[in-house]
Amino acid sequence: QVQLVESGGGLVQSGGSLRLSCVASGTIFVPNTMGWYRQAPGRQRESVATMASGGLTNYADSVKGRFTISRDLAKNTVHLQMNSLKPEDTAVYYCRYMGVDLRPTWGQGTQVTVSS
Repeated sequence: QVQLVESGGGLVQSGGSLRLSCVASGTIFVPNTMGWYRQAPGRQRESVATMASGGLTNYADSVKGRFTISRDLAKNTVHLQMNSLKPEDTAVYYCRYMGVDLRPTWGQGTQVTVSS
């Protein structure tokens, strides 16, 4: 099994930056995909950015040019650098791991709040 621990959320003013981190532990298979999802109150959880172990990335249109996902495969970590934050980025952000068995593992979530 895989366990995920997220960190780095918080409160920031509009236009500010935050960096989220997620560390995976347990039985990690390669290839895999790790990424970030978010869920705002009253809305469905949505994909923000994902990165495969081979390097392929995918971003939501709403964050392209502002967010950057990166991974350290040796440390089983994934980061999300969030710049030019907007109030609409306010949500709980979840880290997700998925291996070849296509069974997702989710982190506990970290709150990101952007004030206007």
